[in-house]
Amino acid sequence: MSYDLIIRNGTVVTARDVSPAGIAISGGSIVEIASEISGSAREEIDAKGLHVFPGVIDPHVHFNEPGRTEWEGISTGSAALAAGGGTCFFDMPLNSSPPVLTAETFDAKLAAAREKSVTDFGIWGGLTPDSLPHLQDLGARGVVGFKAFMCDSGIDEFSWANDYTLYRGMLTAEELGLVVAVHAENQFLTRGLANDVGHTGEGWVPFVYARPIIAEIEAMQRAILLAEETGCRLHIVHVSCGLGIELVLDARKRGLPITCETCPHYLTFTVSDLSTLGPLGKCAPPLRWKPDQQGLWSHLAKGNIDFVTSDHSPSSPDLKARNFVDAWGGISGVQSTLPLLLTGRSSADVSLQRIAAATSVNVANVFKLRDKGDIRVGFDADLCLVDLNREFTLRSEDLHYRHKMSPYIGRTMRGAVVRTLVRGTTVFQDGKIVSKPIGRLVRPA
Repeated sequence: MSYDLIIRNGTVVTARDVSPAGIAISGGSIVEIASEISGSAREEIDAKGLHVFPGVIDPHVHFNEPGRTEWEGISTGSAALAAGGGTCFFDMPLNSSPPVLTAETFDAKLAAAREKSVTDFGIWGGLTPDSLPHLQDLGARGVVGFKAFMCDSGIDEFSWANDYTLYRGMLTAEELGLVVAVHAENQFLTRGLANDVGHTGEGWVPFVYARPIIAEIEAMQRAILLAEETGCRLHIVHVSCGLGIELVLDARKRGLPITCETCPHYLTFTVSDLSTLGPLGKCAPPLRWKPDQQGLWSHLAKGNIDFVTSDHSPSSPDLKARNFVDAWGGISGVQSTLPLLLTGRSSADVSLQRIAAATSVNVANVFKLRDKGDIRVGFDADLCLVDLNREFTLRSEDLHYRHKMSPYIGRTMRGAVVRTLVRGTTVFQDGKIVSKPIGRLVRPA
């Protein structure tokens, strides 16, 4: 047999097992997985000492193009994703200008991504009062789902979704067979508490005070109730505490199709780190306390958390240079998700199989991506090769972001991505992007 590429001597990681194997690739797809691959190939990779993971699928990034490319663009964002072992991203609708609320704005983002992305990509549509008449058109275009904010989004053009908007949007999403994802924080609690505290106090205290866990839990409960009534598949983004995961588990016990995600920053930092991080650590919901973080790690180890996503939400440096309350609330981290999980997993006894599931396999399953997210014969050869024994300290010059800002700079991690392949093509190798843009649109099957 003759193949395009053979990866030999690696240790293959899937959600099912971890085992030594070779992988043969032709036409961008995996055609054989075996302990020994016979035959030849135009190219061979010796993966001795490396673990071969399914390429990371990050369904929660803000690359902001078109319209706010000066914050982050698809070229730099997808390059950073690939440098972290990523092979596909789903871009959120709100930070584009205009946001993705119509078929026309979807088309504009699609054109930009096809021109500039080195990885495959999906596109979220927005669920706002303004987008309700356009959801059918967005579904026909191929959105992966609809994203709603249950509180102010921080972007004037992307309005928060009240209960009526959520209810009507969920009915349409159920008809289309698509997921509704919600940023779950209670608008009236967060706004009222923010008005109470104003700009009093120093640093991060007013912001964290104004966004307590109860604001997150109440909104989650309300979203779950609406999803139960409409039959809609609901996904709750960036759950910040173990209590939130328990709420999802209770809903699943009732047979509801509810999924959830958390983010590396909630697994890595706590409120006590904000005095050092400053606005680099500002996000919504905010960082929580140590017991909340421990709850997340425990649930991840048990497989109760469907995804770990970066929620990569950068801005221009001037927006992060303001006082904490006024600074942009978003964390830059798309390049570090997999290394952070590999670094922290030992303390919580999280298996490599769980990491493969939470960063790739489960994402493909929930969003019904055909032939993506796993290392199987017939699937796209989306792979990342990782040296689990290599320790490195993240430097600003290592980042592929437009702006070299991240709370993870200076952090030592164990588990370095050395090569990333998208449909069998190497796009990242030894610290550099080595491919032209080859990204394709993915859409639910």
